[in-house]
Amino acid sequence: MSIATEAPPRAADSGSTPVLSLRGISKTFGAVSALTDIDLDVGAGEVVAVVGDNGAGKSTLVKVLAGVHRQSSGTITFEGKPVSVPTPREAHELGIATVFQDLALCENLNVIENLFLGQEIGSLRLDSVQMETRSWELLRQLAAKIPTVRMPVASLSGGQRQTVAIARSLLGEPKIIVLDEPTAALGVAQTAEVLNLIERLRERRLGVVMISHNMADVKAVADTVAVLRLGRNNGFFRVADVSSEDIIAAITGATDNAVSQRAAARAAPPPPDDGSTATSTAVPQKPASLSQELS
Repeated sequence: MSIATEAPPRAADSGSTPVLSLRGISKTFGAVSALTDIDLDVGAGEVVAVVGDNGAGKSTLVKVLAGVHRQSSGTITFEGKPVSVPTPREAHELGIATVFQDLALCENLNVIENLFLGQEIGSLRLDSVQMETRSWELLRQLAAKIPTVRMPVASLSGGQRQTVAIARSLLGEPKIIVLDEPTAALGVAQTAEVLNLIERLRERRLGVVMISHNMADVKAVADTVAVLRLGRNNGFFRVADVSSEDIIAAITGATDNAVSQRAAARAAPPPPDDGSTATSTAVPQKPASLSQELS
């Protein structure tokens, strides 16, 4: 059985200094505390899965990383330097790209137009040739299975749309990519395609933060699992050393209830008797006779 660590573990190949490090991140909305003292480390070439039940704070954490929400307290360190991420533009310029669950694609536009939407090449006239060439370069880096970049996104499968969204995030040469539920509502074949994309990102030495509910996907591609529960860290696990049951127990708080704590206390060995404490034997009292009670 794996033991959860209190601090984020470091992957063996990620280097001594993480690319992205969060310490004590908290976010409140009025009287509601969505995140409390969150710690997280992501190294180069490391896939960190962030898991948790509904309401655990995963979406809020994604938005803090993306610059949608600014943390109420805590520090964000990028490549060893404290940084501020107040807006999505600054997150993008810093090197943090986010692919949200809805992908934010325009179905009536083709692949090229979606990739370069808002960041077209050309001043007075669009350089369609260069944009198409760059599109194929990005898709080949991900080993994407898209027949043509001239087809509208509406005709693509779920896995192919996820490919386009991830390829678009690579335009700014990011060092950290945040994927919010990348395999949600996908079939088996499409899920395998997306997991292959995550492997390609790891091979390119990019740090990946993957939000997921699917334990099979987490075990397939992640190096480290960070569990959130009720807006707080509830354990860090190395995927190679943990079972899905241990992760689920941390997600649901199965080890935090009174029944499991009582069972653990019973299973614990008794403390050694060093003779320092005196033991007393209770002597049963002889019940009083009826005459004594009446007197």
